[in-house]
Order: sequence, then C-alpha cells, then structure tokens
Amino acid sequence: MAAKGPTEAAVELAINDVAFHEIARLETDRGKAARLKEWVDLYRTLGRRGADEKARLLGEITRGYASDIVGNFDPRVYRFATSVIPRGLRLLFRNQLADAGPLGLEQRITVQGHVADLKTLVQRGTVILVPTHSSNLDSIVIGFALDRLGLPPFTYGAGKNLFSNWLISFFMQNLGAYKVDRRLKNGLYKDVLKTYSTVILERGYHSLFFPGGTRSRSGGIERKLKLGLLGTGLAAFINNLRAGKPNPNIYVVPMTINYPLVLEGATQIDDLLKAMGKSRYIIEDDEFTKLGRMLTYAGSVLGFDGRMFLHIGQPMDPFGNLVDAEGRSIDPRGRPIDLRKYVEVDGEARHDAKRDAEYTRELGEAIGEAFMRYNVATTTQMAAFVLFEMVKARHPDLDIYHLVRLPGDTALPLHEVAAGLARLRDRLLLEAAAGRIQLSPTVQGETIERIMEVALRYFRMYHTRDLVHIEGERVLLNDMKLLYYYHNRLAGYGFERIFEPVPADRAEAPARG
Repeated sequence: MAAKGPTEAAVELAINDVAFHEIARLETDRGKAARLKEWVDLYRTLGRRGADEKARLLGEITRGYASDIVGNFDPRVYRFATSVIPRGLRLLFRNQLADAGPLGLEQRITVQGHVADLKTLVQRGTVILVPTHSSNLDSIVIGFALDRLGLPPFTYGAGKNLFSNWLISFFMQNLGAYKVDRRLKNGLYKDVLKTYSTVILERGYHSLFFPGGTRSRSGGIERKLKLGLLGTGLAAFINNLRAGKPNPNIYVVPMTINYPLVLEGATQIDDLLKAMGKSRYIIEDDEFTKLGRMLTYAGSVLGFDGRMFLHIGQPMDPFGNLVDAEGRSIDPRGRPIDLRKYVEVDGEARHDAKRDAEYTRELGEAIGEAFMRYNVATTTQMAAFVLFEMVKARHPDLDIYHLVRLPGDTALPLHEVAAGLARLRDRLLLEAAAGRIQLSPTVQGETIERIMEVALRYFRMYHTRDLVHIEGERVLLNDMKLLYYYHNRLAGYGFERIFEPVPADRAEAPARG
C-alpha cells in the first residue's frame, strides 16, 4: 500500500476529529440516532476511502458549517428595529414610564466613558467591541445604545440556541448576527468560525464579541476569557498589512454592561451551583426564551426611576496596548508605537501561530483588567455583597453550597447591615477615586438609607419572591442563591476583607480608666 501524503493525512485527521466529537455529542441525544449512525459509519470506514472522496467529504462538512454560521443584514429590518420598536415599547410600557419620573426610555440606558474615542475610531479603522456578558438582552441593549450614539451597526456572534424563539430569531438573522454553535467542539468548526470572523473584519465590518464566551453564570466579572474569536482581530490586522490597505488598524474596545437586575439571574446561578465546574454550558430554556417573562422584566425596570449603565473603556490594539483619541497605539509613557514591528519579519508582515497566540493572551489579560476598572457598582450589587458577606462571616464553617441553602428566614440586625453598607461605600469611594471601579450616581451620592431603600425596591420588582425585606429591626434574607449571584459582581476587589471576623489575638484591648 502506498504511503499517504501529508495532504491526505491532514484531511483524514480533520474528518476523524469532526466524527469523534459528533459521536460523543450525539450519544447523549436519543432523538438523533440516525445521525449518530451516519457519523459512526463514516468514522469506521474513513481509512478505506480514497483521497478524492475524503477531500469531497471535507468540503461538504466545511460548506455546511459555513452556511450555518453566516449572518445577514437587512437595512429594512434595521430601520424598523431602530425606529418602530422603540415607539412600540413606549406605547407598551406607557403606564410604567408615566409613573417612573422624568426619565424616558432612551435615558434608561446610560452610556458613559470613552464615547468620543469610539465614535472617532469607527472612522479610522475597524472596531471590535468586547463587552461583559450577563444576559441575552445584552446585544439588544448594545444595539439600541449604538444607534442612539449615531454609530453604524455591528455584526456579532450569537449562540445558536437563541434562534429557537421565532421572533427573536427573525431580528437576529437580519441584523448582522451570525450563529455560534457551542455544542460543536471539533477543530474544523472552530477554524471555519474564526475564518468567517477574520474575513468580515478584513472587509471593514465592525464586530462585537463576548469574550467571556457565554453569559456569566456566577454574575461576576469575567476574567478567564475565550481567546479564539479574539485572536481574529490580530489575524485580520496582519492580512490588512499584507494587502496594503490604507486603514489596516483593528481597534479593540472593552465595555461593561451593568444592570440593577438580570433577567436570567435565577436560572444562571442555579445552573452554576448544580454542577460547579460541570455546567450545562448552554441553557436551552430560561427567562430570555419566554416572551412573557421578558415583558415582565422590562415593565419592572421601566416602572422604576433606574438605569442600565454601559461603560465604554479606553480602546486597545490587538496586542493589548492602549490607543489614544487619534487612533495611535501608545506605550505606558504615552509614546506612539509602530505596530508593524510586532508582526514583520524581514520587512514583511507574517503570521506566526505561537507568537500571535501569546499576543492574544496578553490582550485577553488587558481586557479582563479593563472589565474590573469599568465595572459600575449598583445599589443591588452593593446590598447583596454586604448581606452575603455578613452571613458568611457568621457561618465561617459553611462552604458556598451550604450558605446558599440557609433557610429563608435568615436574619441580620438592621443597624449592622447599615454599618456594613457604610464601610463598603467608604471603600468603594476610595477605589473609584483611584480608577479601579465605577459607581452609579446613587451609590456615589446618596445616603446609606437611600441606597438600601433603592436596592430593596429593585429586589421586590421582578424576582418571583422578595430577596430581602425589612421586618422591624431585622433584615430577612429569603433567597441566598440570588444574593450570591448579585454579590459576585463586586467579587475580586478584596472587599471581602471588610467583613472578615477579627481574630481574638488581634482584637483591640479595652481601654483602662
């Protein structure tokens, strides 16, 4: 038998990888027995098939993946979504908006930070917007905000499971969304997805990636980011240089999305706690897929004089360097950087897998740090953090699983809660002054009593049971799991130390008369 050439061997290896992962996936799906048999037969007979047959099979699989991924943009649907839908929402929620005070629908989404820089950069190159991700409403909120800023539409990847709702699917399929099937783990699918992302960036289409990969199940800020799609920005930049394009730059703009309440919070934290480290990863049936629950959530949020905060961070280049208002990459001392030197070999821009992976890793770290700086602390997160940490301090021997299962009548003294809020707010003000976190106007400028009042009112608005309520001089905690979820948004800053019990040998000795 003649030895296989490297090209045929590579083709066979790619198909084998696809078949192996598909068999593993379909073995757990009883409704896909016929499809499972097809992949098993292919896996067993692939080695006996000729080179031409293998090449044909690889082409079919690749084209199937590409046709499933590819997105579409219909200007007519975009005009409808950006003009008719907001008016419809105002009509649908006219009673809530009338009762909510001076804020209109547009003012409920507060966009702050490096807004002017973003507006400049979409004219100077191609922008990748990388937001935090806590809800499937994120892309809708971002699209609404970008349109109100006068920015062009962005293309974005969306989990294929989101297309199960026909109404949501219609808009996503016509507003630039491309499908990402997170069930597919094989290398070929990932390569096709990354190639699609690279090509649309090369063609100058601004893109939106959620670098956390999926919604934050814990409710916390994402720090361990998925680097696959993120690396396509660097690949597109190198290809632009090789093609001699006049505007080759790719700009990466971090953004945090901050809600006082999260639509799917209860489902997500329940999913996380059921199998820590073994999450289902894709929740097929949560609050976002149920139109009634979405309308209840929207009505609750609009019915209160509150806001969602989108904070746009300082732009970066594909290597993690900061970018100034003119679109120039700068070093820590503010000096311009020639990015060509990062990727040129003998005067020519070239791809290098190991080098480029390291650059992308550094970019991912820079984005994770930016998420922490641009996180906007809200009243609900502040109250939940204090309450959960106070309970944890009272039960030092309990792990997370036991803490979240404490009975619904768990109580804390009201005066101690107020004191804890005051200590946390003092620390938040210091951190905000140092540029390590952002604060909502209520957290920054209102009294502790007002912060508690606003937080409790939010907690009562949407979730099916009160998370917290005050009874006399006690604060009763009714849902430790959801408190843990909202608490986690402020995790990672070291605020936990405020509530740690002081060891007896470090306690201050009483003063003598």
